[in-house]
Formats: sequence, C-alpha cells, structure tokens
Amino acid sequence: MLSFFLMTLQQAFRVMGRNRLRSGLTMLGIIIGVGAVVAMVSLGQGASASVQAQIASIGTNVLIVIPGATTVSGIRGGLGGMSTLTVEDARDLAQKVDGVVTMSYAIRDVLQAVHENKNWRTPVVGTTVEYPIIREWSPVEGTFFTQADEDAAAKVAVLGKTAADNLFERGEEIVGAQIRIKNVPLRVLGVLAPKGQSFMGQDQDDFIAVPFSTAERRVLGTKFLGTIGVVFLSTERADQLAVAVEEIRDLLRARHRLQSNEDDDFTIRTMDDIAKASEGTSRTMMLMLLGIASISLVVGGIGVMNILLVSVTERTHEIGLRMAVGAKRWHILLQFLVEAVILSTIGGIIGVAAGVAGARLATTLAGWPTIISPQAVVVAFLFSFMVGVFFGLYPANKASRLNPIEALRYE
Repeated sequence: MLSFFLMTLQQAFRVMGRNRLRSGLTMLGIIIGVGAVVAMVSLGQGASASVQAQIASIGTNVLIVIPGATTVSGIRGGLGGMSTLTVEDARDLAQKVDGVVTMSYAIRDVLQAVHENKNWRTPVVGTTVEYPIIREWSPVEGTFFTQADEDAAAKVAVLGKTAADNLFERGEEIVGAQIRIKNVPLRVLGVLAPKGQSFMGQDQDDFIAVPFSTAERRVLGTKFLGTIGVVFLSTERADQLAVAVEEIRDLLRARHRLQSNEDDDFTIRTMDDIAKASEGTSRTMMLMLLGIASISLVVGGIGVMNILLVSVTERTHEIGLRMAVGAKRWHILLQFLVEAVILSTIGGIIGVAAGVAGARLATTLAGWPTIISPQAVVVAFLFSFMVGVFFGLYPANKASRLNPIEALRYE
C-alpha cells in the first residue's frame, strides 16, 4: 500500500511537471486566498494589540467621569455641554467609594503657548499632583509639580513631549526655562515621557499640564470656581471597577439631587468598556476581511476543480488503459485526489510565506503593527488542504466512473 501511495505521488508530480504553467496558474487562487488570510489576521491582531496597549497607556484600573447631557429650562444640552462636576464631587468620590485608591481631576482648554520666537497651540490641562500616578506617566526630564505648587497656585508647568519639541530647539535646556500662556509666565518643571497616540488617534504628548489652582485662577479661568471637566479614579484591583461604577453613579445622583425619572448628568467610562468596544470593532473588521479572503480560497478551489476536469478529459485514454490492465476505481480516484491535494497544499505553503512577507512589508513600509499568529497560519494551511480535498473529489470521482471500453476508444 505504501509503495502504491508513493507511486501515486510520483505520478502526480510528473503530471504537474508536464504542465508547469497551468499548475502554477491553478495554485494562484489558493496562494492569494491563503496569503490574504494570514496577512489580514496578522494585521488585525497587530492593530488590536496596539489599541489595547494605547488603552493601557491611559492607566490601569481607571474610571473616567465626565459631564453628561443636561436639561436646563427645557433646553437639552449634549455630552459635556455644561460642567456638572465639581471639585467637591471628586473629593467625595475619593472618600466614599470603596476600592478607590487614587483620584485626580482636571479642566482643559486649547491655548497658544509661547517661548521666545516659537509658539504652539496646544491643550492646557489644569490638574492635580495625582495625575501622573493614575496615568502611570513619569517625567523623562525634571519633575512634576508638587502639592505646594497647587496650594500656592504657582506659575509652573510640565510639558508633554510634542509640546516641548515644538516650543524648544533640539538640545535646548527645557527644565527651568520660561513659557507664556495668555501672557502668564510659567516656569517649566519637567517633560513627561512620550506615550504616543491614544486609541482614538490623538497625540497624548501634545499638552501642557499646570496646577489646577493655577489654571483656574490665572490661565484658563472659569465661570464658577471649583467646576471641573473630568475626574480620574483608580481602584486597587480590576475586579473592583464594576462595584465602583455603581457606587459612583449612586453618590453623584444623590449629590446632584437627581430624581428617579431623571437621566444621569454625568457619564462614567472604564478602560474595560473602551477595550471591549474597540475589540468588538476590530473583530468585526477582521471577520469581514477573512470573509473576503475565504472567497479567494473558494475561487482557487473552483480553479483546481476546473483544471482537474480538463485533465480528466485529456487523460481519458490513459485512464481506460490503466483500468484495462487491472487498476481499480479507488486507484483512479486516489490518483486525481492526490493531484488536487498537492496543488492546494503547495499553494497553501506559498500563500503562507506570501502572507507573512506581506504583513512584514506592511510593518516596514507603512508602520502598521502586525502579529504573526501561528494559529492563523495553521488554520489557513489546513483550509487550503480541505479545499483541495473538497474540490478535487468531483473530478476524481468522475474519472473513476469512466467506462474502460469507452475510455480506450476516446481520442
């Protein structure tokens, strides 16, 4: 049996060798399909991992509370249209919500910053000393401002890397230098380590941080002292987030005196919510791309079937001769089935190599993150094998059912 199988393989390779161009074109559909599957999965997993890393850069076990939709005198305002959060809200949350270990709050506006002959329009964030702790964001140069700076509304600032690069020349001393925002002189205390883009595509390093009291009284200003634009809360463990969300909702509704029939005038977001939403989007996109790539594989399989049907027609006399000297039906069926499997398997191997190369090329040329998934490679290869078996079965069965006498007479 083993010798017969080896002889069948040898015969299959001999037939393919006689028609190299046709065999190559037949495999092309399989190569494109498998290559597309491997490349798309690699790009999809790379993008998903990149988004997860960017979400993690916001901070671990973090909850974000922002002003929500409001209704004033019958006029409905959009999300964040009016500040409904205060410093007292934030402090109450830090004291009364179980599991919360760190709290920070902030206000923000986009302003023009000036240093000597250079200027840069950038977000200016007034925040607290806990901000870099929650965001896990340490200075790469200098230090962050202190509680004493906050208490004194000191004229100091900490720069994000992008803001620093646009306000200072390369090699210029940044720490200790002076910048101006709305004609308020601010001494630079430090520069934060770069974090790159957020999951929404925004440059996280393009901002200037100042003490909250400095922002409120000297730089940004506010209609009502103590109003804030966002509250950051972090818990000790990730499994405490769900309980914390409910406690935050109950406490803020009570503080804002909201009736049971009134909507929340705030919005709570967790990193888990953002991660799940982003993961769902990535999965949908990847499944869509996989569907398109699978169509290419099916088209390749149809190509294999068509070529084998042509081969059956061309080799009808040979099939009749083999049957006349004692070949059984399953011998003929196996011969053509092996040829189909070899075509799809070789196509699958080349397709895997092409998919990996394509993913690497996308990373090199476009900078897209890619992760080569061994599971995707194995599944794509096995799928190409199954395509060969499925689409090779009909031509092989047709060849095995030929009448030997009629096959011998075929010209």
